[in-house]
Amino acid sequence: MEEQLFFEKLNSLCTSKEIFYFLSSLEVMSDTMASGALQRISEVEMDDNGLKNPRLLENEVFRALCLQFEFESSKLSNTGLLNALQALIKLRIDPQSTLMVNLLSESEERLGKGQLTAENLCALGESLLELKGPNCAVLEQIVKRMQEKDIEKWSPREIVMVYKILQVTVREGKQCQHLLNKLNSVTLRTVSQLSPNFTSVILNSLVVLRQTQAVPLITALCKHSVKHVPYFTDHELVDVLEAFLYFGQKVQIFTQALETHVPKSLLTMHPQTVSKIMQYCCKNRVLSKPIFDAVAEGFVSNADRLTTDQIAACITPFGTLNYLPPSASSLFRKLETVLHTRLRHFQPHTLLNLLHSCVLIQKYPINFLPKVFSPYFLQKLQAQPPGLNRAVMSQLTQLFLTVTLECPFYEGPRLLSKYQVKAFPTPHSFPDVHLFKRVKTGLLYLLKKRIYFASEVSTPYFYVLDIEIKLDEEGFVLPAAQLEEVHKRIALCVDGRNRFCAHSCSLLGEEAIKQRHLQLLGYEVVQIPFFEIESLENTRKMADYLHKKIFPCTYG
Repeated sequence: MEEQLFFEKLNSLCTSKEIFYFLSSLEVMSDTMASGALQRISEVEMDDNGLKNPRLLENEVFRALCLQFEFESSKLSNTGLLNALQALIKLRIDPQSTLMVNLLSESEERLGKGQLTAENLCALGESLLELKGPNCAVLEQIVKRMQEKDIEKWSPREIVMVYKILQVTVREGKQCQHLLNKLNSVTLRTVSQLSPNFTSVILNSLVVLRQTQAVPLITALCKHSVKHVPYFTDHELVDVLEAFLYFGQKVQIFTQALETHVPKSLLTMHPQTVSKIMQYCCKNRVLSKPIFDAVAEGFVSNADRLTTDQIAACITPFGTLNYLPPSASSLFRKLETVLHTRLRHFQPHTLLNLLHSCVLIQKYPINFLPKVFSPYFLQKLQAQPPGLNRAVMSQLTQLFLTVTLECPFYEGPRLLSKYQVKAFPTPHSFPDVHLFKRVKTGLLYLLKKRIYFASEVSTPYFYVLDIEIKLDEEGFVLPAAQLEEVHKRIALCVDGRNRFCAHSCSLLGEEAIKQRHLQLLGYEVVQIPFFEIESLENTRKMADYLHKKIFPCTYG
């Protein structure tokens, strides 16, 4: 009861002066109370910049506390010993001092004798990680001792500590997979009790330990993280987003939580957190207008404090997901200003990705294309990973084609033919197989013979057509193989879900630019989107739909 009253009083004090005055009034104090006092001092006197008042280390009461721990370390309780060690590490007491050496030596001796509880082991693990880093050999000994304990009875804090130690000592989980399997199983039952910090730490550990097989735990943690979105620190939110990306988790209510949180908090968020949120949206094809609009407005006011990688991470998703925010004019004016002042600081591949994403949404970086098409810049692209691979050359070719078709006033250098590709390979360029088959069956029903349309047709302009239909001057359909008397070419774009943003009818940027370019090249583009044909019940209805879509003048 005396200790309970002591800690209630101690935790109500907010300055070291108040704490020292309170301690001076006590006649007797247990080691647990003394270590608790050190912990409270570390809480009120430490901030992000270190010790607020270095003179407190010279205080008589503080020195008396330290002397007690220094000379009586062997008589301390486990809790008193390890709590004092944690507090003194936080106060940045010299690790080489007699005080710290004695406490560490006593802790490691008790570890070797198996005298520490699971809670004690966790406290020692935290201290050693903070003091000696991940290469501390004693951490592996702590893990071995933890395995001797009843894992079923571990608290969330103990579970988190073991994950943290395994993360830095094992890296890939193969060496301790048996322990990890038990740990993952026990953690699954405690997910609902986890704080924001514990949730992010465990998810980060699962990524580092490559626990892709722990699907039930990963799914539960990702769903549990939804309610913590407003309470994650920037660092914690980045770790959670990394886990979502690594494990391919797509939880719509998590995105909705971000949509609520980000617009309110964006101006106080670290730029790296904003970049990671945009990366999450981009990779999952999530076009969240509340997030994108907030990021666009934030970029205009904060772009100067972003790194070049962060600039690219914030801007590229606008092109990838084919979205122009309401503040687009000021957004791209700011981007142009930033590029003019910091162009030489961008890595070649980062700059190419950024400029390519701009042309997807018809924002033409004319002033910077002479640099991109210069032999010197192309050599730099070649020299840095991934070099001039097919994807990079496709981006260069599309930039060149955009300049040719959409910017006839451009008079700078052009892309040499050796850097151009014959076709654009993109993850979403191939049509949905099931949808494609249904459309071809419907066309065969409509046109009667397979010779009247061709599928997956390569063009001289780098694009591949899903389906091409040729018409003569009077509008009659010609055989697909015929080359003479072709008056009109119809390009059918069979757009499955993979060509749209998730849960949306908005085309991705790479498909939008393709259809735009095909029109400029003289094709009549007919879009066949999944949401118009998925509900068609049979081939006759599909043929009727295609007739109306492709030949509206003769329909009915």
